[in-house]
Amino acid sequence: MQSKTAIQDLMQNNHCHGCGTENPQGLQIKSYWVDENTTECRFDPQPHHCAGPLKYLNGGIIATVIDCHAVGTAMAKAYMEEGREVGEGEQIWFVTGKLDLDFHKPTAIDQQVLVAARVEQVRPKKIVLSCELSSNGEACVTAKVIAVRAPNNW
Repeated sequence: MQSKTAIQDLMQNNHCHGCGTENPQGLQIKSYWVDENTTECRFDPQPHHCAGPLKYLNGGIIATVIDCHAVGTAMAKAYMEEGREVGEGEQIWFVTGKLDLDFHKPTAIDQQVLVAARVEQVRPKKIVLSCELSSNGEACVTAKVIAVRAPNNW
């Protein structure tokens, strides 16, 4: 079920700093389905995304990439559960209910990172996901994300 179109490219009115296509100064992450419960996002860190040491990716940037990738996946899964394409019909919005990160090792800033999200549980108003951010084939950060459905006028 691999998709060629990014989930974020199908969302309307998305001004989010991490994933909003309508925020030209944002990170512009793109998430793609790998199978019906797994998505991937590849992100190329820039020098200004550094931590204190210039060679490592800032933890806040890491958190934003994981958060936006997971919540975007949750929204897309909710559309899937309703038998609709992302962006089709009434909009579906999810927000971060919980973001629990475990940093295992520093993430090099000069390497592309891969974030994989897996849908673990689907409820009408809550989707639970597990995520892993890896660099150069090594897991650097793992996360559990709880995405909560928001009203359309939020």
